[in-house]
Amino acid sequence: MTSWGIPMNGSRHFRNPLALGYLLLVTAVLGWVCVDALFVEHADASLAGVWAFVVTAPTSLLFVMVPRVPAWAGIVTGAVVNVAVLEAAYRSLSGRHRPQPTV
Repeated sequence: MTSWGIPMNGSRHFRNPLALGYLLLVTAVLGWVCVDALFVEHADASLAGVWAFVVTAPTSLLFVMVPRVPAWAGIVTGAVVNVAVLEAAYRSLSGRHRPQPTV
């Protein structure tokens, strides 16, 4: 907890079905990409890795343009940003607003 009484963990972002469904989708796509890269033989290159960027777009695509930044950093950052946006949209649309902390 901070001195304002706000919890420091990000678990509040994972308490709605929209964010959980999105994280399930991202996990399934990343699992499919890993299986495809490790166990499937291709005569030519596979484009399965592109789907990791597609499901975490648009934030992950910004990291593609930055030199010397690993690709996984964009995918992770994109997923976290998208979960925060989905959580805010879910709270706004469902009418569940968090009470403001008192100082």
